[in-house]
Amino acid sequence: MNEDFLHYLWKHKKFELSKLKTTHQQEIVLNSVGLHNTYSGGPDFFNALISIDGQKWAGNVEIHYKSSDWYAHNHEKDRAYDNVILHVVWEDDISVFRKDNTQLPTLQLKEYVSKKLLARYQIVFKRDNPKWIACEKQFQKVSDFVMSNWQERLFLERLEQKSELILSLLKNTSNDWEAILFQLLAKNFGLKVNGEAFLSLANSLDFSIIRKCSKNLDQLEALLFGQANLLYNHNEIGYVRKLQEEYEFLKNKFQLNSIGVLPFHFFRLRPSNFPTVRLAQLASLYYKNQNFFSDIIQTNTIEEVYELFKVATSDFWENHYTFDKQSTRRKKNISKSFIDLILINTIIPIKFIYAKNQGKNSDESIFELISNIPKEKNSIIESFTVLKAPIDNAMHTQAMIQLKNNYCDQKACLRCAIGNYLLNQDQSLG
Repeated sequence: MNEDFLHYLWKHKKFELSKLKTTHQQEIVLNSVGLHNTYSGGPDFFNALISIDGQKWAGNVEIHYKSSDWYAHNHEKDRAYDNVILHVVWEDDISVFRKDNTQLPTLQLKEYVSKKLLARYQIVFKRDNPKWIACEKQFQKVSDFVMSNWQERLFLERLEQKSELILSLLKNTSNDWEAILFQLLAKNFGLKVNGEAFLSLANSLDFSIIRKCSKNLDQLEALLFGQANLLYNHNEIGYVRKLQEEYEFLKNKFQLNSIGVLPFHFFRLRPSNFPTVRLAQLASLYYKNQNFFSDIIQTNTIEEVYELFKVATSDFWENHYTFDKQSTRRKKNISKSFIDLILINTIIPIKFIYAKNQGKNSDESIFELISNIPKEKNSIIESFTVLKAPIDNAMHTQAMIQLKNNYCDQKACLRCAIGNYLLNQDQSLG
């Protein structure tokens, strides 16, 4: 038994309501259980409306496993709890008094909860110490309708979380959406290993400089490689020398420095993911699309996005992965699988928050885009696949990642639609 379950019981009135009484046999009538306080401070439910022995009260409700937890948590010293009108506990083991020395009315909840519901709670969440998630033995019993609706809500919830970074960047760039797109794309181009290094590069110069250099691919490459501290200590071949000269010119013209740019790593990366290759692709992307943000916003289909990212690197990088060593010549186009990652982590979130910022609802087009992206592959998705979760596209995979990280791992089963569904089933879950 934990307080989360008690919160669930109170919030959803999962107990016998008709004969409620305080521990001093005062009749209780619930007009409103109040608003659930999901933050850390203050009583558990605000603005409840409760009649106790015919007297109507408006105030807060605090919930504990034992009434003695009131003192264990030092609520008697906290003025935030002065307006508590009812103490809801599973077990009443001690009297609690207000500051005026009157006793706080207490409801001992265990007298009003059915044994059947308690048994289901134990079956769903407590049995056999599950290896991965609490409800894994019952997961396949969830209806398709519940799962489908929950996945959509989880995806939107994950999208909202990703939007938080965009909103913080908006404040730092004076609402320059082009600059934000560049910063987020740069971070994505670095993947996990070099993401922070790429972002530090993007933050090391004003985006107006990218705009000014975007009409000249040599200048754009020189700018990015120079700011990344990757241009020097190489063989003096013509291409490198040209970029060095370009960068020195740009450095003086725009008063650039790269002091805050983090080092780039090559270790344990496939050559196609080397930071040199990704920077060359990023330069070509902005050389081809000089109004990239407006182009992105105007796309409606995944094919249109793929077309925007259909770029090739400059000739030098067709037979190089690094500055110093030649390799077999091959086009280093941005792969569809890499564009899919960018769609999931950058383009869809930025389209979502931009539409919201403009007072528009983009949910339909966003769902259309994400549903056309193939499902991701990782350990979380593999484990949910074993549990027979419906996973057909990237919307489903994003939803299941959100479910695992924000609900299963946090033991937040009672805030989860799956947990609620299983807990409310009348049939045996054994």
